[in-house]
Amino acid sequence: MEDPRDGAALVSADAGVPLHRQLYLVLHDEIGRGALGPGDALPTEQSLCEQFGVSRITVRRALADLAEAGLIERRHGVGSFVTERPPAGRTVAGGTYLDELRQVQFETEVDVVEFGVRPLPVTVGARWDGRDVALYVLRVRRERRTGEPLMITEAWLPAELADAVTESALAHAPLYRLLADAGVHLDRVDHEMTAEIAGPRTASLLATTIGAPLIRVNRVAFAGGAAHHVLSTALSPNRSRVVLHQTSMAADAGGSMTIAHDVRRPTS
Repeated sequence: MEDPRDGAALVSADAGVPLHRQLYLVLHDEIGRGALGPGDALPTEQSLCEQFGVSRITVRRALADLAEAGLIERRHGVGSFVTERPPAGRTVAGGTYLDELRQVQFETEVDVVEFGVRPLPVTVGARWDGRDVALYVLRVRRERRTGEPLMITEAWLPAELADAVTESALAHAPLYRLLADAGVHLDRVDHEMTAEIAGPRTASLLATTIGAPLIRVNRVAFAGGAAHHVLSTALSPNRSRVVLHQTSMAADAGGSMTIAHDVRRPTS
């Protein structure tokens, strides 16, 4: 664990994220990077209270979330221990992009929040040249069993698809299937991942707090050698993960994934 003198600096009531979620993320990171290994005992509840300057109920809620995620095992009267094996049900490498979309579709359900043709925002137009208007679809994807919101997806599609991609059709079929039925065959999908904080509307749709950390995944889908549509997904790292698969052939080619750094360069 981190030095106790630094714990209070890691968890702050001013961060805009509930204290128990902040503590969850700190402990999650400790487990993820191996500082706490399989079978290791976590500090006692009292030790965590003192180290991070939080209440016992905050500690217990964080530990409950870790147990729910399958990362720790809580033994009554003994303590909490890192699980010996990773949680079951994790994504296995080897599936195609569409295979993973089908799996997500099976495990979740979607609500269409906004739908209609509208002017293309500048930020989207920068990824998709040559269009002034597009069919806009805003959806919230929820866990099928509990109804918990998992992610928000905004889709900007060619306006001429409005007859094939309808609001009623989206309530019963995934977008990729509607596009395939409309004769759209994708060449490739470019992905860009960034971090952001939740604004009021996004926080409301994801049932999280304003200022909570989010992962943003922007995708540009290409068909016939040109950009066909743009997707932007916001998800909470507390509930979802981004998993990348790369074959040895793709790794040798070196073109599957790059890391871009947006830094300020000194001016002369």
